[in-house]
Amino acid sequence: MTIKGVVHCFFEQSGTFKNEFIKLGIQALDYDIQNDFGETDRLIDLFNEIDTAYKGGQSIFDKIEEDDLIIAFYPCIYFCATSQMAFYLSCTNYRCLSFDEKIRKILERAEKREDFYKRLIKLCAVCEKRGLRLIVENPWSEQTYLKANFIKVPEVVDNNRLLRGDYYKKPTAYWYWNCEPTYGESYQKDKKAKTIMSSKQGKQAGVCSTERSMISPDYARNFICDFIIGKKQPQICEQMTIFDV
Repeated sequence: MTIKGVVHCFFEQSGTFKNEFIKLGIQALDYDIQNDFGETDRLIDLFNEIDTAYKGGQSIFDKIEEDDLIIAFYPCIYFCATSQMAFYLSCTNYRCLSFDEKIRKILERAEKREDFYKRLIKLCAVCEKRGLRLIVENPWSEQTYLKANFIKVPEVVDNNRLLRGDYYKKPTAYWYWNCEPTYGESYQKDKKAKTIMSSKQGKQAGVCSTERSMISPDYARNFICDFIIGKKQPQICEQMTIFDV
């Protein structure tokens, strides 16, 4: 994939992918509603922009060109495996609640998940209709909601991110719209695997915590080179197979 324009990193405020794109000579910007890392270039409510664009109103999508790329790290808080457990009456967090309170919590969560799910579909629909290139990232563990409930299968599933220099194994899926992935083998298994319990917040960190969701710069670079721009990295792996798209 050749990117002549700008990479728009949606729902990223860490600058991890943005900065790796920039190092590779590709202009990139971070978009998020928060700026905890001081890296957010466009402080914006992306959910509102998605809703507005889907309805045909003026939005941030009007400023994105076909030569650009959107990579969306869409919030997984209601899709990940831990969230799925919160739909069980036996969920540990509900142990002190009455039956009626448990049902109310589950129904509230179902409504929130529906809102997040609808907006994700709207995001994909907006980009598809406008011919905008989009990559969506989300977890891909056994109980991930999107595994059985999304509008298409992912083009890329990275089952072990540790192999490309990340901190966690974290199986992850990537959906491509109006573009196709390249395929490379930038294997860089040089980090000790982290677990939820080894994080600073321990068990309280959860799967969707800030620390747990952080991606290493090495992984970002290797993913970009392997699955987006098809760039060989002989300094990472001498034997690679790249099919240019």
